[in-house]
Amino acid sequence: MSFDSFEEIIQFAIEKEKEAIDFYDSASKQQSYSGAREAFQEFAQEERKHKDMLERLLKGEMKISDYQFKWIPDIKRSNYIVEMTYTSGMPYADMLRLAMKKEEKALQLYNELLKKAEGEDAKNLFKMLCQEEAKHKLKIETLYDDLMAKMGD
Repeated sequence: MSFDSFEEIIQFAIEKEKEAIDFYDSASKQQSYSGAREAFQEFAQEERKHKDMLERLLKGEMKISDYQFKWIPDIKRSNYIVEMTYTSGMPYADMLRLAMKKEEKALQLYNELLKKAEGEDAKNLFKMLCQEEAKHKLKIETLYDDLMAKMGD
C-alpha cells in the first residue's frame, strides 16, 4: 500500500478509525450484559478520540510535534488468541478476544506502513498511530486478564 500525500495517509487512518467505531458501537448495542455494553461504548469512544485527533491533524489544528510519544508495553495476550468472527450476542470474554485481535491487526498494519513510510512526517504519523493502537490493545488485554483472573484462569 502506498500513499501519494501526507493527507492521504491521514484520510486512510480516519477510515480505519471509523470502521472501528462502527464495530464497537454495533457490538455495544447487541450486548445484553450492561458491563459489556459499557466496555464496548468506551472502546468506541477511544476510537472517536483517535479519529478526532487525526481530523485535527488534517485541519492543521494539531501538529505531530505536539504529540507525546512514550513506550507502551505489549503483554502479547492477543498473540495466543485464535481468529474469531463476530456473532450477535457472543459472550463478553469472546468479545474481548475479538477486540484484542482487531487491535492487534490495526497495530500490525500501522507498523508495516511505518516500515514503508517515506519522509519524517509520515513516519511520525505512523508511530503515533502505532502508539494509540498499542494503548487500546493493552487496555483490552488488561480487561481480559482481569476477567480471566476472576474466572480462575
